[in-house]
Amino acid sequence: MRAAAVRGASRHVLVWVLGSFVVVPLLYAVVSGFKTTGDLTTDPAGLPHPWKVSNYTGILSSDTFWRQIGNSVLIAVATTLITVAAAALAAFAFARYAFRGREFFFTLFAAGLMFPPAVAVLPLFVLLRSFGLLDNPLGVILPQAAFALPMTLIILRSFFRTIPAELEEAAVMDGCGRFGFFWRILLPMARPALGTVSVLAIVTSWNNFLLPLLVLGDQKWQTIPVGIQQFQGQYATNYALVIAYIVLAMIPAIAFYSVAERQLIGGLTAGATKG
Repeated sequence: MRAAAVRGASRHVLVWVLGSFVVVPLLYAVVSGFKTTGDLTTDPAGLPHPWKVSNYTGILSSDTFWRQIGNSVLIAVATTLITVAAAALAAFAFARYAFRGREFFFTLFAAGLMFPPAVAVLPLFVLLRSFGLLDNPLGVILPQAAFALPMTLIILRSFFRTIPAELEEAAVMDGCGRFGFFWRILLPMARPALGTVSVLAIVTSWNNFLLPLLVLGDQKWQTIPVGIQQFQGQYATNYALVIAYIVLAMIPAIAFYSVAERQLIGGLTAGATKG
């Protein structure tokens, strides 16, 4: 009994220590955003004196900041919809149909996980230019969806294969076609897996920097990671203002992940249990 209590206490201490490595830097960044550059230089660990709220309010009143947030949301949502829709249909075929070359084609999709997106930057840029997709959000959405497809397909296929074949046979006997079974029965049952891949796709798209930087030269379409880079260049000597901008740019992603964290963990746990 005593050994179990010691193990439990040790786990709690370990969780608090690991959590502090995440929370403390975030709190330090939030507080630093209220300082002046002079305060950061002379007393980096102290509290602001005075608290410079204008660092945050000035950014929040900027149309450029909100436009970048809106662009990031638009691109992330569109990327997720395309990725999940295409991967769900492909995963249904790979999981429920037996056809010649199925495992070979699935392996080709899975091989995409070993293909770094940075390697394809030059040919992708040339391809997008030939299609006239530069300075167009589709030039970011479509490649992001393609790069997210392998992981999404693997997760959904694994989940779809756990659905009993007897359930599909019963649905067909009741007059439900293949697509009807997919739309009315399989997708509602796969909600945890769909939620998981959606969260992964949104977070990955939100954090993507290289592709929007190369494709979206027009400022009206720039996303928040590119905006951070440009803001740092514009206010290179005002460290406190740059930190405030970074903190505000992190809030939407942290808020979304906090809300979706249960769905993400639940989907991964359900897939692992059923697999």
